[in-house]
Amino acid sequence: MIRFISGVMVSVAVFVMAACASPKAIAPQAAGPLVHPLADPVASGLGLTLQELVTIPPSKPNPPPAPGDNLDRWARINYLGEVPDGSGRLFVPDLNGKLYLIKDDKPQTYLDLGAEFASNFLSTKSLSSGFVSAAFDPDYGKNGVFYTVHTEEGPALNPKVPQTKVPDLPYPQNPPVHGVVTEWKAADPAADTFHGTHREVLRIGFFDTIHGIQQIGFNSTSRPGDKDYGLLYIAVGDGGVVGEESPGMVTTVPQDLRVPQGKLLRIDPRGTNGANGQYGIPAGNPFVGRPGAALREIYASGLRDPVRFSWDPGEGHRMFLSNIGEQQIESVYEVRPGDNFGWSQREGPFVFKAGDPSCGVFALPADDGKFGYAYPVVAFAHNPPPGQPPCRTSGHAVVGGFVYRGSNVPELRGKYLFGDFVPGRIFYADANEMHSGTRLAKVYELAVFTGTGQPVSMQQLAGSSRVDLRWGADSRGELYILSKANGKVWRVTGTHRTSTPPR
Repeated sequence: MIRFISGVMVSVAVFVMAACASPKAIAPQAAGPLVHPLADPVASGLGLTLQELVTIPPSKPNPPPAPGDNLDRWARINYLGEVPDGSGRLFVPDLNGKLYLIKDDKPQTYLDLGAEFASNFLSTKSLSSGFVSAAFDPDYGKNGVFYTVHTEEGPALNPKVPQTKVPDLPYPQNPPVHGVVTEWKAADPAADTFHGTHREVLRIGFFDTIHGIQQIGFNSTSRPGDKDYGLLYIAVGDGGVVGEESPGMVTTVPQDLRVPQGKLLRIDPRGTNGANGQYGIPAGNPFVGRPGAALREIYASGLRDPVRFSWDPGEGHRMFLSNIGEQQIESVYEVRPGDNFGWSQREGPFVFKAGDPSCGVFALPADDGKFGYAYPVVAFAHNPPPGQPPCRTSGHAVVGGFVYRGSNVPELRGKYLFGDFVPGRIFYADANEMHSGTRLAKVYELAVFTGTGQPVSMQQLAGSSRVDLRWGADSRGELYILSKANGKVWRVTGTHRTSTPPR
């Protein structure tokens, strides 16, 4: 069932591209699917120097997955940030249930969220289930407030599910999975173990365990007095209702502004004028005051699986968001209020056709401008090798990172770093080329080196062909790389030239 559940109320409702291209500059190839829709990438001639920081303790979902399953990782760590209180402590959530603090380069459990919600905490069945994300209030040092997202399932949910359904969507009355945003208030913000209270802010129902809420976060560039200060962004996937994950369940959910799935939401967690009175609707949200049934929580729409977002601390303080594709295209968008990124009518800068046996993407129509879609500023294609059957899982998925504005690695300044998280490939694009409505920015692949200057791959560092790479950043803008495969966190300490010059 697709619906927005808030308490008991419902709001109805890779590399360098050989040629840089704008969506409308990509030549159509007859009427069929495009072959290699974006050019294959080439190396940049530059590599990152990584220094191991810490290994997070091992953990497993409950019940444990089968050996070799994609959930069978050392620790399912998926983000790193810094607690905004001047202490220098870093935080790392583990999807299996714990929130860790890294202090003096040592990890310790700050909160066991999985144990707190043990009766219906869901940490298995999909890559995005469990303790999904954490975000500390920018005033945490004073108020002790932070937020988390986790997934729930089971009979205990029934009293929380309203008996209503969105018209014309073929879903069961009660969604089997919920994404839950919780506010926590620490009695002592300086303590290294959580003691305090919590309250539910909102919950969203999903048809399946995939493509749920993927990240929550505050605008890291906003300051007290700014209109965006203290507002919480929530990246919500489409719930897996389009494409091969849900045969026969083709809908236009991400284009339906009555529901939150497939959207980027923005709320005021300290307000009370939301659907359940536990959060507020910012007056500056793009659908506030407009006629129609659009949810006022929506900031942008048309998303499939928006795994990460971040803000550029540089000029313009622009927001970038990565969105995992269905068939061929992995995308990064510049986010502006009211943007519609096109899913499930578009995949990146191409047409998507649900159920097409080619599992390909198609050229844009000549009258595409009338739809008003916002297209990626960065994209790369799966481009399978010759002879690979259509619709075979590619093993590629974009994960967004950060625009580097730190001081320790000057060669990276002004570059947006991101990756292909399954094989652990690392890319960058120049932020000054990443503007909506212009040509796709060139995308460069970065090599990797050890602290002693030895070339190495992320697969070697992770000890697995499936790296499950994620990004982190501290308050100074310095970057970190994480791997679920072995639970390690590395600092990016410098760059190193490779023997392969950029083309």
